[in-house]
Amino acid sequence: MTAEPDEVVVAIDGGNSKTDVLLVDAAGTVLGSSRGPGVSPQSVGVDTCVRALEGLVVEALEAGGRAAVKPFGAHTSAYLAGLDLPEEEEILSAALGARGWTRSLTVGNDTFALLRAGSSDGTGVAVVCGAGINAVGVGKDGRVHRFPALGKISGDWGGGLGLGEEALWWAARAEDGRGPHTALQEAVAARFDAASVVEVVQRLHFEKLPRGALHTLCPLLFDVADAGDEVARAVVERFIEEICVLVAVILRGLALTEAAPEVILGGGVLVGVDAWVIAEIESRCLKVAPRAVVRVVDVAPVVGAALYGLDTLGATEDAKARLRSATRLAQATGEQPR
Repeated sequence: MTAEPDEVVVAIDGGNSKTDVLLVDAAGTVLGSSRGPGVSPQSVGVDTCVRALEGLVVEALEAGGRAAVKPFGAHTSAYLAGLDLPEEEEILSAALGARGWTRSLTVGNDTFALLRAGSSDGTGVAVVCGAGINAVGVGKDGRVHRFPALGKISGDWGGGLGLGEEALWWAARAEDGRGPHTALQEAVAARFDAASVVEVVQRLHFEKLPRGALHTLCPLLFDVADAGDEVARAVVERFIEEICVLVAVILRGLALTEAAPEVILGGGVLVGVDAWVIAEIESRCLKVAPRAVVRVVDVAPVVGAALYGLDTLGATEDAKARLRSATRLAQATGEQPR
């Protein structure tokens, strides 16, 4: 039986590197999906972002055998990177609302989608580390704690791109003698098939190598640290401490230290690290909130966007469990849910 438009959620999660769309009915069944590049309005502009999102929604409709006729559904649940301030959320909300996809609409930062995807009810703390880093907390009383997340100017440290820059910085100083020896020197040069670190630096300077390529040094940094390199290990230790500081500030701000909050970790960096990193984060978080439950998200954040939509439709817990189960299986097999 085909779901009517008034039973369908259009769910969007847009990170810096990719955008996922899910169409889900009120029973928790995935009707269609699509994936495209990152289209953060902060990076590409609001108009380009909205056009790209509509193209992905139409693609998801067609993948599910549905006509791309408005209204597409009952509710749009859109969570994107780059919506770090209320003003940015309001601007995109107005632009999406004008497209007339659905009768209602919710727009927010993608960290909220991660929190809903990984937690039982959308409360607790979520930390996302992909190209950048951000965290958000929602208390049982509805209070929200968040950060501007505008990069170094707002006090941020530890995103994937930043960690890659750290690896290059230490490698460069090891090569020219300003810093201690580190295996990062040889590893960084080898990563880009360069004869030296200074060659990598020159490629970046003359824009023969895009700055975004430094993100690929992030897993290399963790590998070198795992092998026992003291310099790399110190950077990873600082990263762990930064994650825990974000969590601790939110837990204290929302008075959750005596409760049993869920702490959700996600984003390409945190999902990809070795178990010892997560174990160390958990250990430090438990010193702040001994009853906290720390876990790495096991479904894509777009599922969180869809769950928010199901919340809005008043869907049953069985429907939400069905959605989680189907998308968890899809993620485990490396497929997009259909």
